[in-house]
Amino acid sequence: MSIQTVGIVGAGTMGNGIAQACAVAGIKVVMVDISQAAVDKGLATVAGSLDRLIKKEKITAADKDKALSLIQPSTRYEDLQQAQLVIEAATENYDLKVKILQQLDGLLAPEVLIATNTSSISITKLGAVTQRADKFIGMHFFNPVPMMALVEIIRGLQTSDATHDAVKALSEKLGKTPITVKNAPGFVVNRILVPMINEAFYVLSEGTATAEDIDAGMKLGCNQPIGPLALADMIGLDVCLAVMEVYLEEFGDSKYRPCYLLREMVAAGRLGRKTGQGVYTY
Repeated sequence: MSIQTVGIVGAGTMGNGIAQACAVAGIKVVMVDISQAAVDKGLATVAGSLDRLIKKEKITAADKDKALSLIQPSTRYEDLQQAQLVIEAATENYDLKVKILQQLDGLLAPEVLIATNTSSISITKLGAVTQRADKFIGMHFFNPVPMMALVEIIRGLQTSDATHDAVKALSEKLGKTPITVKNAPGFVVNRILVPMINEAFYVLSEGTATAEDIDAGMKLGCNQPIGPLALADMIGLDVCLAVMEVYLEEFGDSKYRPCYLLREMVAAGRLGRKTGQGVYTY
């Protein structure tokens, strides 16, 4: 299947980032959200991101205009019917995703592919709520989407080879490097990354080193661009905690037990950058 138009459900951080990546690659986009205000905010975010690329001389003003012209903002799910692939990029909530996927399944033509940008929910489980599980797949983009080269392509048990190949080809057309992953909690990157962040909280809670020294150690000793505790603040401590709780439940292994300091900080409302205070103060 040749994917000429991509539909996106969700105009938030991930949704508008995916929209930008597609439009810059010359692919038409239909970006849908529940309100005009949300869609307008998403489109403004894309415009601002493209302006920064112009300042860095990565693209021209003409490139920006062309990309924006390829993005059709909408509040109507019916406008997604022109797409060959629709990517669900809504909030990481199972019930919400099921509601959206079932709505898409009933609206789209049988041959249309559906992908989810989930970072933790089972692709097999989500695909099973549709009548096209063979045409359902995970496309896990990383934030910020326009800058991050990786896309995890996650196959559910029912995902067909044709669906996988079409999504892989699209990822490469976007200038991304796709890796193919079997369905498992956390897939590959988050399965390794979030437990590392959790361990950093254990090291901090035990007084082994300060937060600043833990982050400096990992940056200088492991060549990481950002330390694990600063990264946790960027991701959101509540998100890190929720992911660890999923791992603990799904694997039943105590090595995924969330650090009590992480739990305490979330309970206190210190969630990181989005609240102005987490491990660090912003």
